Amino acid sequence: MPPSDHNPDATHLDAIAEPSRPQRADGRRNQARVLEVAFDAFAAHGVSVSIREIARRAGVSTGTVTRHYPTKGALFLAVALHRIKQLVHSAEEIAAREHPTTAFFSFFAHLVRQSAADHAVGDALIGAGVDLETAASTAIRDFNAALTGLLTRAQQAGAVRGDADNADVKALIAGCIARAGDATAQQRMIEIACDGLRPGPI
Repeated sequence: MPPSDHNPDATHLDAIAEPSRPQRADGRRNQARVLEVAFDAFAAHGVSVSIREIARRAGVSTGTVTRHYPTKGALFLAVALHRIKQLVHSAEEIAAREHPTTAFFSFFAHLVRQSAADHAVGDALIGAGVDLETAASTAIRDFNAALTGLLTRAQQAGAVRGDADNADVKALIAGCIARAGDATAQQRMIEIACDGLRPGPI
């Protein structure tokens, strides 16, 4: 794999994340399709999957992919940003429609179920030499703020113990993800983790 597949230029990636010109509707659809297909491909196969194969699965030309993502590293980062933004959007939707107690625990379960595949992409990003914490710092900050908001409101409602913080929640999520190969066991882990987050008897 050539070096350019591993180290996307940060300035160019900023331009990818925030296009300067409005896209046509078909262009936006194609780009969204490429990101969804790339996520599935990277989650299943890691860095070995080629841009040509991603284009084939998305039903677009290789040039359509490389026009937006000229290196595989750039596409990796775009996928990660896309998924993080989706999680933030999910958190906002859940917070808007559900009681703080239900919202927090619903999002906790959602994160567990989504993160097994997302974690695979994160590992691929790290393996490709992309510093996700730096390159996607704004998106990660937005995610942490969304999680903190749900947690704080649940604590204020008396549904979650007051000394729990984001780091505790993420550690519990990681434990639940460890049982990803067994849906029954994973659901049991989610229930155990959620029970542990609830306040004890007074």
